[in-house]
Amino acid sequence: MKQNIFNELLDQNIKTCSFTFDEINEVNLSKRLNENAASVGFMYRHIGETMIMFGHFFGLDTCVQNTTIGFQDEGQGVNIKESQDLIDQGYEILNKIINTTSEEGWFELVDTPFFGSVTKAKLFSHVLFHNTYHAGQISLTIKRA
Repeated sequence: MKQNIFNELLDQNIKTCSFTFDEINEVNLSKRLNENAASVGFMYRHIGETMIMFGHFFGLDTCVQNTTIGFQDEGQGVNIKESQDLIDQGYEILNKIINTTSEEGWFELVDTPFFGSVTKAKLFSHVLFHNTYHAGQISLTIKRA
């Protein structure tokens, strides 16, 4: 039952974020709200990297190099295809997490550097929130920058 719920949540996240992700193109990739704000491309890449690296908390090895978490925007994310691939890989990892986590496993505690000890279910919900949060920032930047 929990697997079905998590699949529904993931499907909705993909759909919700796709409205923004589908608007990203070579023209608006470098847009920023101001000179101190991250660019559309940086945020897009950041979402993909974060989803992939999130797999670490579920025991999955990650091969992505962190270029955005804790870093300033210095042009990371200028390759739209690479960022799209990271997003796709990230969603594949989240799907794998859903399909390999047992019913009881969702309640296992995981130590994180940002929230302390939380259940895997809470951590999974956070990554979905993280995706939509940054998708909202991207959408605002595309419309207002």
